[in-house]
Formats: sequence, C-alpha cells, structure tokens
Amino acid sequence: MNLNQLYYFRTIARLQHFRQAALELNISQPSLSNSMANLESELGLCLFDKQGRNVILTKYGRIFLEHVDRILDDLENAKKNMKQLASSSEGHVDIAYISPLAQHYIPETVRSFLNLEQNKNVTFTFKQGFTAEMLEGLKNDKYDLIFGSYVENEPDVTFVPIIEQELFVIVPLEHPLGKFDSIDLIDIEPYPLVAYDRNSGLGKFTFNLLKSINLNPKVICEASDEYALSALVAAGFGVAIIAEAPALKDAKVKKLHINSPEYCRRIYFAYRKNKYFPPAVHNFISYLKDKSCIE
Repeated sequence: MNLNQLYYFRTIARLQHFRQAALELNISQPSLSNSMANLESELGLCLFDKQGRNVILTKYGRIFLEHVDRILDDLENAKKNMKQLASSSEGHVDIAYISPLAQHYIPETVRSFLNLEQNKNVTFTFKQGFTAEMLEGLKNDKYDLIFGSYVENEPDVTFVPIIEQELFVIVPLEHPLGKFDSIDLIDIEPYPLVAYDRNSGLGKFTFNLLKSINLNPKVICEASDEYALSALVAAGFGVAIIAEAPALKDAKVKKLHINSPEYCRRIYFAYRKNKYFPPAVHNFISYLKDKSCIE
C-alpha cells in the first residue's frame, strides 16, 4: 500500500466513477483500475461495487474510507504545520527561563520581537525552571533557547550574556544590620542565612562566592526564588544574598549594597551549537544578540 493508492481510492469514492477519477488524477484508467485491484488484494476485501457505469463503496470500502480520510487529513495538517515552522514570518519558538526574568524581561522582550512586522505571526511556548533542568531540556530538543546562569564544561552550547545583575543582602527591617545602607559580605557571618536552592544556578553562584572568601554562615533554609527568600527574611528567619527582582519592591526588608567583594552576576541565553534552526528561531536568536549590549 502506498500514499498514491490512498489518494486514488478517496478520489474514486468521491466521484463514484473510475474514468472521471482517472481524468482528475491525470493517470490512465487501466493504471487506476490496476492500482485499486492491488489495494483490494492487499486488504483482502472488496472496496467497490459496480452500479451501472458508476461504482459505489461496499460496507468495507466505507470503513476503509474513514481511515483514509483521517490519514490524509493528518498528512495535510502535518504539511501545513511544517510549512509554518519553515516560514520566516510564522514558525514557533520553545523557550525556558529562570524566575527572575518572568515578570519583565521575557514578556517585554518577546513582545517587542513580535511587534516587528516580519515576526507578528510567530508563536512561543514558555516554561520556567532551574538552569540545570532547562539545560537538559535544551540538549534533548525540548527547548530551542533557555535563559539562565552560565554553566561550565558545556562545549556544545553557546552562552550569550544579556543582563548584568547586582546582588544585595536583605535583612529584616529591625535587624542590627538594617541601620546600614551597605556592608561587606563578611558582615553577615554571625547571622543565619536564607539561601537560594543550591541546585539552582544562582544558588551555585552564591555558595561559590561564599566559599571564595572563606565565609561559612549557618544556612537555616533554602528557597527557590526571590519571592520566597524575601518572605522568609521578612518573617525573621535570617538574612539573604539576593538578586535584584520585582519581589523586593514591596517586601518588608532592608536592601543593603555589598561593598566587598565587588562582583556582578550575569544572566545568559543559551542555544545548541551546530544545530539547524528554522527561520523563526534563528531570527529570535539574532534579535537577542542585537538587543544585548554586554560583551
């Protein structure tokens, strides 16, 4: 059985006439009859009954037509979908990102990309997660691009910096450090620390930072994002090292600049090297590179 036979069968079923079907299909009537005879032989069933000069479907022909309609409709939908994905003005992009980017950067960046006339029909799928799990999704083709922390020893992935973020210490409003506007990081050592989940990109970053200056505060708990961290600090669980985020705007905490050590956390977008990208994904990558001012 081949695809042509399915198209031939459906055309005969619609026209109920072999000669008319052969004309429409632009093949000879003997070739069409031979093709249908082979199809019936393969199925082991009679698909057509003669009715004068016309033919009608048998009971089994009607059942087979239901399957053929679904198959050919699915095929046409697949072809349409593939053409959309291959289109520079349509297409689809799967992205994943860390939580600090969820409120402003991702929606504003995607919206500005879609506001360009040539991109207005592109669609996106959004997913939020930790850098490590997103990176696995990237390598397994679940995502086209991810936004998160830099990961070492990933030679098959390109990381492009897009944002530089200052990190702060936050303390409860009545905390002894609250009388300061800035501190050295070593000043937090006597106090319990509310930390980012150590499996997250920012968690690894902050724990490595503490290790680099031989600072070993007591970690009382870990949290997944800035909303959880600021809520725990406001409730008096401890102090935290935190990235700038919308969660801090209304949180009942004091935000302290860090004098020493001086550092800046970068956020990157990442994609696989030497991988084919349809036009929509390629255009979005180019747009992000042009938008970034970080070397």
